[in-house]
Amino acid sequence: MADSEDRLLMLIDDEPAQSRLITALAAREGWRTLVVSDSETAIATLGTRQGMQLSAIILDQWVPGDEACDLISELKKRRPAMPILMLTASASPLLAVEAMRAGATDYLIKPVAPDRLMQALRSATRREAPRDELQPLTEKMDAELDFDAMIGTASTFRAALARAAKAARGHGPVLIEGESGTGKEMLMRAMHGASPRSKSPLRLINIGSVPANSIESILFGHEQNAFPGAFDRQVGALQSSDGATLVLDEIDRLPESLQVRLAEMLETGIVRPVGAKHGFKVDVRLVAASNLPLGDLAAQGLFEPRLVDAISSTRIVLPPLRERTGDIPALARHFLARIGEQPGLVALSISDSALAMLAAYGWPGNVRQLQTVLFRAAVFCDGETLTPESFPQLLKLIGDTDEARNITQEGVGVLLYTDDGNLRPLEEIEADVIRLAIGHYRGRMTEVARRLGIGRSTLYRKLGDLGIDDAA
Repeated sequence: MADSEDRLLMLIDDEPAQSRLITALAAREGWRTLVVSDSETAIATLGTRQGMQLSAIILDQWVPGDEACDLISELKKRRPAMPILMLTASASPLLAVEAMRAGATDYLIKPVAPDRLMQALRSATRREAPRDELQPLTEKMDAELDFDAMIGTASTFRAALARAAKAARGHGPVLIEGESGTGKEMLMRAMHGASPRSKSPLRLINIGSVPANSIESILFGHEQNAFPGAFDRQVGALQSSDGATLVLDEIDRLPESLQVRLAEMLETGIVRPVGAKHGFKVDVRLVAASNLPLGDLAAQGLFEPRLVDAISSTRIVLPPLRERTGDIPALARHFLARIGEQPGLVALSISDSALAMLAAYGWPGNVRQLQTVLFRAAVFCDGETLTPESFPQLLKLIGDTDEARNITQEGVGVLLYTDDGNLRPLEEIEADVIRLAIGHYRGRMTEVARRLGIGRSTLYRKLGDLGIDDAA
């Protein structure tokens, strides 16, 4: 890939204001932007000297209209390796599926957040497994927002859920820590649903997506003429959430100047808008989420200790997916069931060899990344079962699947599918289950028979019929 200062982006867009915004955002990361206003010019540009220097394309669906997927196909035919991102105001899963099948790399919903745009460009031009692609789309899939919908049996994960369920019944602040994509927002919404304030609105603010010069007014509000440009009085989120719950995501990115102010508000319960001569007493439950351990940041002098103390009376840590790979099979099947409900897609199964490969990957984007990778695989699957070949990028990263097969044997227990995605014969599966039980119960045949729900004589008959040595 070209160095960052040499990267050239072609933007197919006929909206001047949006073109200026995307050009400015891309320039922050060293991108030069070439703006074209129609499909014909875009195709012609590919054959020019500038066109040969392109590193990515962003297409506003509004320009070609209903023919957007046709344009994507044509661009891909001329430049097969070119990342193409589609920008659209539609959150339709069917449109996303059609765009991806036409060759789109990612799908951005307007108005696109600056961080989301930059992440999409970075992911599209890096040779790595997809991370947060299609994130806005997958997040729009209906989800059960309660603790029963939080899937996982790993002890660290269950302990975190138990602590969250207990904290949900209280009124004090809560801090949830965990890497991006571990499910912090879903947990916060589940806590709200189980809390005494569940009938009140839940407001969520992502600190990382708010311009630094706007955060203070958004949180605390301001009076008219409090600063240049404050033409009207604005009520802040803390005041408008009186009696309710306010969620601050990515609180680790809160400007240092506001950390002390927020700590004082939590200690006194008084919100003072910018420019106000007096404050307002409020009853707000604050739930904060951080991608980084705040205690470590405070120890390094990078975060206000008072704010850490104020929000961490209850601290919950969600483990990364790489520390609970045994949960991947259940998560994968759950996501595939939900994905199969989307327009244009069908319910798919997944082979054990594919599950083994998923378990062998490190998942830097955690559960969210797993969901979006499965979505992409489902879009391009022509059969009824996902196999390792359904994940070409992961297949290249992991390489030899022997290690993955070993993980399958340990994590899944019994292989249900052959490598081509077909079910194994029932006799083979039954033999594996019996072998597994004999090993698990250390050859105690009475216990094996009891756990399998059969008599000892039936067990020994099956051992003979299946050719199993009971000492195996």
